[in-house]
Amino acid sequence: MGFSFKAGLKLGTAIGCLMVSGQAWAQEAAATDKSGGVEEIVVTARGRNEKLQDAPVAVTAFSSQSIEDKKIQGASDFLSSTPNISINQSQSAGVSFITVRGVSQVRNGESPVAVMIDGVQQVTSRQLTQDLFDLDRIEVLRGPQGALYGRNAIGGAIVITTKKPSKTLEGSASIGVGRGDDYHGRFSLSGPIAGDALRFRVSGSYRNLGGYYTNLHLNKKVDGVNDLNLRGQLYAELSPAFTADLKVQYGRTSGGADNFQFQPAKFDPAKSCFLDPVNPFGGPAPNANLVVRSFCATNLGYNRRDTFQTSLKLQYNAGFATFTNVLAYDRVKEYIQGDQFPYTASVDVFGIFDGTQTQFEDVKAISDEFRIASPDNQPFRWMVGTYYLDTKRFISTTTGDDNNLGIVPIYRTPAFTSTINPTLSFLADNNHNKAWALFGNVAYDVTDRLELSFAGRYDKDQRQQFILPNQTGSLPTGCSATTTNLCINRNSYHLFQPKFTAKYKVADNFNLFGSWGVGFRSGQFNQSGVAAAAQAVGVNGVSDVVKQEEARTFELGFKSGLLDNRLHFNGTFYSTIDKNPLYFVFIGSIGAQVLVNIDKVQSTGFELEAQARLAPGLDAFANYGYTHSRIKAYAVNPSLIGNETPYVPTSTWAAGLQYKGNLSDSLAVFGLVDVEHHGKQFWDPENTTARNGYEVAKVRFGFQHPDGKWSLIGTVNNLFDKKYNAEWVLGGFAQPGMPRTWSIDFNVKF
Repeated sequence: MGFSFKAGLKLGTAIGCLMVSGQAWAQEAAATDKSGGVEEIVVTARGRNEKLQDAPVAVTAFSSQSIEDKKIQGASDFLSSTPNISINQSQSAGVSFITVRGVSQVRNGESPVAVMIDGVQQVTSRQLTQDLFDLDRIEVLRGPQGALYGRNAIGGAIVITTKKPSKTLEGSASIGVGRGDDYHGRFSLSGPIAGDALRFRVSGSYRNLGGYYTNLHLNKKVDGVNDLNLRGQLYAELSPAFTADLKVQYGRTSGGADNFQFQPAKFDPAKSCFLDPVNPFGGPAPNANLVVRSFCATNLGYNRRDTFQTSLKLQYNAGFATFTNVLAYDRVKEYIQGDQFPYTASVDVFGIFDGTQTQFEDVKAISDEFRIASPDNQPFRWMVGTYYLDTKRFISTTTGDDNNLGIVPIYRTPAFTSTINPTLSFLADNNHNKAWALFGNVAYDVTDRLELSFAGRYDKDQRQQFILPNQTGSLPTGCSATTTNLCINRNSYHLFQPKFTAKYKVADNFNLFGSWGVGFRSGQFNQSGVAAAAQAVGVNGVSDVVKQEEARTFELGFKSGLLDNRLHFNGTFYSTIDKNPLYFVFIGSIGAQVLVNIDKVQSTGFELEAQARLAPGLDAFANYGYTHSRIKAYAVNPSLIGNETPYVPTSTWAAGLQYKGNLSDSLAVFGLVDVEHHGKQFWDPENTTARNGYEVAKVRFGFQHPDGKWSLIGTVNNLFDKKYNAEWVLGGFAQPGMPRTWSIDFNVKF
């Protein structure tokens, strides 16, 4: 196959055997059943309740207890420790990039995973990085899940379940302090309103962070955060068979943003933070391993994100089937402003560089899913349903002239005549997208050991882009302020996504499974005019229209319970052919963020996961993922065929130990140590520079009540203060990752 599969397999097996452990300790709360083994968690990965070890899909899950033990409060906290998945957060609160088994996400592109929260699919990737709180379970599915979750589940799915309203009054609260003037708190309160028939739950989180990194020119922190999140829920049993679940959630995040360095910038040795006037771009060669943790921009970056969601879930059990309808409304707004490259204290370099830039996005969406499912406890199981999504999205991107007077916020209207910060370039468009789907799946127990299943879904995504006539980029032919009917681009994307799965129970604690499936990520529009702008600066292959992406994956796996169920050891091998994956190009002169298709990529690899109860209260865990991903076709530059696929780490692994032990009837000790490995990866098809693999370690230690009534625990992330770039873009645009941080948290439950 042309890759070191044997070497990777030996290393992964060694990790699994040496640790006798696995990631799923968290998934199953590291609890024991009556025989002393690891207790199973029930997952809903296939839309039904089933044991994690019985589900014929590569899924890593986290229970509410493990979420608390590992202090999972954001997407990166669980994705970075899941095999063959990586996440990079950069630029602003809402910008993140996920890679799953060689299928990647790029800036402004659709996510490669479907994200479901309480049955509602998130409508934009800017929602993924919201604070996570008051959670019951997290499930991470790898491999194409389009047959179940639809478009954009090309690489997998994330299923998040929040805690439900309780029948008795209960609550929790926590407060904490940490490095960087970090003050934070959380709360939840739940109980009955009118007996068991009507129940409520309210919860929230708040964080105020001063920041870790400093702008040397302004002597101010650049990465502060102020974050507030609130959620309210009402659950009503309208009859023994009919329930209603109403949820409302609001989030507001503000703080620093756009904290990049341009590596080739050469600074004036006599004037800190200012460019060398003789040779301003004669600095270091672009290098993904060159990490600088200080900044020099003229203006502090600023970011604000507002999210709102309300949903209503109605469910009726008719005996022969359960009818479920989930209706939701989402609103997500995010604004970013900051210096333009090369992000220094100099302004108007060569008259066009080191000005200002802004971006604003406003998304409104209404979605509805209706499904009918047979009971779970029968040999033949089926489900059918429909899905509809109506999305309106506005986006504007600008550059401006920096007069050292600050940045004028630009949302929908440019400020060409401003004397403070005149707009130089303005790209803006309104998008109206309508998507619908029909789906169904069946599963049949051929024998008490063999299950065969088939799922299929047809998705269609119709997109319309209206380009504002006053933008500075190129316009569609005939488009003007008086002929706005000619300012519209239209396109549609569609695909049928089948998935075949077989599961065979070799023994009570050993299952084999295999599947073949198709995933689909919708195409989209670049901002109008970026193709011409790219051509002007010598960037080839850019189009104003982005093609849809299709992935076909074959996988084989096993799940086992060994040593009287004290050890769970699972593994999966997969191979994916990915047509039209995306690559990101940044055109600094106009602040344009551009998506480009690569024709074909092939990714092959495997994952190993294990978990073990080593002794009462002592658990170990480890996982290993390996991906061999190569460009197989690229019409823009055929010489790059055979290069490594950008954004794809060669390997990932995580391993660690957790201990809980009682010191007395009222006092227990808690400790956790884990290490995550992020493998070598390139950032562009040319493979100009790779970020080397690195490890980060986490340590948690403290005391708690044996029954979990309270806890006082300290946490250190990135224990050895490893320096790495969270993002690197061709040309030398870099943003450093998180430094070593610490926090102390007090939690109480009542």
